Amino acid sequence: MPFPKNFIWGAATASYQVEGGVYEDGRGASIWDTFSHTPGKTKNGDTGDTACDSYHRWREDIDLLKAMHLTAYRFSIAWTRIFPEGEGKANPAGLAWYDRFVDALLAAGIEPYVTLYHWDLPQTLQDKGGWQNADTAKAFAAYAAAVAAHFKGRVRYYFTLNEPQCSIGLGYGTGVHAPGLQLPEDALFAAWHTMIYAHCLAADAIRSADPAAKVGIAPTGRICTPATDAPADIAAARAATFALADGDWTFAYTPALDPVCGLGWSKIAGGVTQRAVDAIPQEQRNALPLGKPDFIGMNIYNSVVVRAGADGKPQFCKRSAGYPRTAIGWPITPESMEWGTRFVWERYHLPIYITENGLSCTDHLYLDGKVHDPARIDFTHRYLLALRRAVDSGVDVRGYFHWSLLDNFEWSEGYNERFGLVHVDFATGQRTPKDSAAWYAKVAATNGETL
Repeated sequence: MPFPKNFIWGAATASYQVEGGVYEDGRGASIWDTFSHTPGKTKNGDTGDTACDSYHRWREDIDLLKAMHLTAYRFSIAWTRIFPEGEGKANPAGLAWYDRFVDALLAAGIEPYVTLYHWDLPQTLQDKGGWQNADTAKAFAAYAAAVAAHFKGRVRYYFTLNEPQCSIGLGYGTGVHAPGLQLPEDALFAAWHTMIYAHCLAADAIRSADPAAKVGIAPTGRICTPATDAPADIAAARAATFALADGDWTFAYTPALDPVCGLGWSKIAGGVTQRAVDAIPQEQRNALPLGKPDFIGMNIYNSVVVRAGADGKPQFCKRSAGYPRTAIGWPITPESMEWGTRFVWERYHLPIYITENGLSCTDHLYLDGKVHDPARIDFTHRYLLALRRAVDSGVDVRGYFHWSLLDNFEWSEGYNERFGLVHVDFATGQRTPKDSAAWYAKVAATNGETL
């Protein structure tokens, strides 16, 4: 049984992870340039200086998308290619590069889905406080307005932010991502709120520059699935998915989506973070309605199982010994795709795109010159079957973007993990489609009927 008519099949990447060319055509430095060049911050000291060299090999990437029968590509624009200092005068060379890229996608029949922020904050803005400074939100809105005005009529779909949970929780909380800070709870929430404020201002700026454009946000977060189909277990899993508490609120959908979807700021148990919520300036609260998204992007990889205790409250279930996992160690839980989308749909009633889903495998070229990755095919097959169950139950899912098109620079993991449908030899840039690319091409060509 196929997916709904006009369902979007695509793949996704992010600028710093694939482009390279970091010193070319006036691009400014981002926090990931600084962080990856700081000893001890990434595996093997890897950097995104070259990455997949998509800055030069982008035509090959478009050919790969076309060969897989994909009709959409989710990619991010590097803020520092457009505004090298984060604000001020736009860089013509940066805009010209994305002009060529977007025009070539459209000529190939591939819809561009643009992410404006995939973690690469301009270093000059970080030097002024980064997401701890409300002026960063205003600079982001100016950048969004400039991009939307420039690509009016060519780019119709925007995601403002990718995974604020990670850029704030890992960048300003644990410090394992750029800019590598470890803020106390109240300051961490202040940075979080600046990012949500930035989304609201940017959404308004995009719509003002191009009223025909559609705007979304692509968060991630904890997904809890019920131990059984019993109503009590389902209710417990739903409650645990959206629960917030001091020290356990950054990796959740709720603080990203509740305020911009008209539900206000959720209560955060414990008190420390809630006091920061209560201290949000009224001017910034007033901006929340501007951020109502046209759709929600969900980055789904795994979940935890929950059952209802004797008192009905959620109880987390221990994973079984030897549970299936990916090369990076993440659990394989296809049910996360069904229940995650169901719960988010029930809460917000907005169209959903799966903006990321995939896994890392220990892929390599075999003696026959091919890359055989049956684990990726099996993983994606299982997750797509679960997604179809969600669609069949009434969830409005509009599309699926596999993460990732290419093996790439995987942030603090460097080049240690391979998530791509296409193998990349990082020494030469050579691209080799994996078995999963051919399999996914058949899925896309038949709108999922082959599943």
